[in-house]
Amino acid sequence: MAMPLGFLSTTFSATGTPSLLKSPSLSVQAVSFNAAKLRTSVTYATASSEPATDTKKRAPRGFSKPRPVSPEMRDFLGGRTEIPRTEVLKVIWAHIKQNGLQDPNNKRVIVCDEKLKKIFGEKDQVGFLEIAGLISPHFKKVEN
Repeated sequence: MAMPLGFLSTTFSATGTPSLLKSPSLSVQAVSFNAAKLRTSVTYATASSEPATDTKKRAPRGFSKPRPVSPEMRDFLGGRTEIPRTEVLKVIWAHIKQNGLQDPNNKRVIVCDEKLKKIFGEKDQVGFLEIAGLISPHFKKVEN
């Protein structure tokens, strides 16, 4: 017996089979209660209690994979020849924060010092969203 619940557009059914029962990785419990002589069924889904399969730690891929860098970036990084993009961004932001290079009126704008100008193409200031694109040319492609 299906019955709409007023302002809710969902219809609850005490006899229907929820689509969650078809999923093998979920365990489903049905709880029924009687409120104002109205019998409804509420279904709760929980994660499987089976232990996770043994997974090995994956080798870094994409942005987290160390790549060779250009001589300009190597000078900025203090001699490191291979580094992931994520680490480069962390080093750049640490340099920006340590030297107070954010525009005080608009923190989204970075005022470049001489070190940053070398890796950002001699720009006087850059937006924080531009940084990832400006460091891209400093990473050499690696053939597998």
